[in-house]
Amino acid sequence: MTTFYQKIRHAKKILVLDLGFLGDTVTLLPALSVIRKACPRADFSVMVESKVVSLLQLTPWIDHVFGYPRFPKGPKWYQDFGRVLNLRREHYDVIINLNGSDRSSLLTLFSGATHRLGRVPYRKKSRFWRYCFTDTVEVPYHTQHLSHQRLDCLHLSGFPKEISPDFDVVMPENAFEKIRPSVGTTPFIHVSPFTTMDKKELPAEQLVELLGCLDFPFVLSCAPNEREQTKLKALLSSLKKQPLAVFAGSLNIVELTALISLSQAHLCGDSGSLHLAVMLKKPTFAWFRETSGVVEWAPTGDTHVNVFGDDGDPFLKIPQKKLEDTFRAFLMSIQ
Repeated sequence: MTTFYQKIRHAKKILVLDLGFLGDTVTLLPALSVIRKACPRADFSVMVESKVVSLLQLTPWIDHVFGYPRFPKGPKWYQDFGRVLNLRREHYDVIINLNGSDRSSLLTLFSGATHRLGRVPYRKKSRFWRYCFTDTVEVPYHTQHLSHQRLDCLHLSGFPKEISPDFDVVMPENAFEKIRPSVGTTPFIHVSPFTTMDKKELPAEQLVELLGCLDFPFVLSCAPNEREQTKLKALLSSLKKQPLAVFAGSLNIVELTALISLSQAHLCGDSGSLHLAVMLKKPTFAWFRETSGVVEWAPTGDTHVNVFGDDGDPFLKIPQKKLEDTFRAFLMSIQ
């Protein structure tokens, strides 16, 4: 039986279509590197959510990057007519879509590409889904990290397993211009204390105690929104030790990546910055809600330590002793 890869290995134009946010895009990079290496002569494009297009400035081996607006709200279905026309004008031979959402599946169908690979969605809600693809692949959800799931999709589709997946990011020197004056050459731990919602965060008093365990310079950063900036201001007023530097929503994605790349380790909740740290091969200490899907996002490996807690009201509930003892063991491991 001819595999999908055998059909497309000499394709001239390939598009990987994934409309996920920062974490989704970072965890897609190893699969993208496999596709690039398996089809080295193809014109290789990727479509991601508009807010994270800048991240793929760090992957010069991708020829073209396109954005799709999903935040704070995606377009109406009829507003995609122009995008469909643009896709058709590109005359892609191949579209690979491991996302499975209704919108991305329809864009795949109407692209006009000859070969269209799709992953079977977690819940097969739409009757039309199967007709959007010429080839499909089924890999279980909620069983392993999302990056490994995507690699499994490629391997089951015939992509060579001997191709080594990697993030293959290249940091431009100008990404450090805003950071180096504040941190200099001092070794530090980067702390990203907040996430997109309270239930994924530690209570402020617990975070203060945790940072009090640090006998090492640390740098704080947060997202450029009022919610996180307000929380960061309150946190700073309560800290027992002051940080080496603070970036209160002043960094874009590329600059945040540059900051993490200079750090010795990364401390955070379940957020996009965690995936950037994993991408950069930095040791991480992270706290998570215990859910059925957490295995898809929690990093694995000897250099990554995760602490799991229950839903609180409204914050994450993790016993303080458990949190601090695990954190101290992590600090010992990276010294």
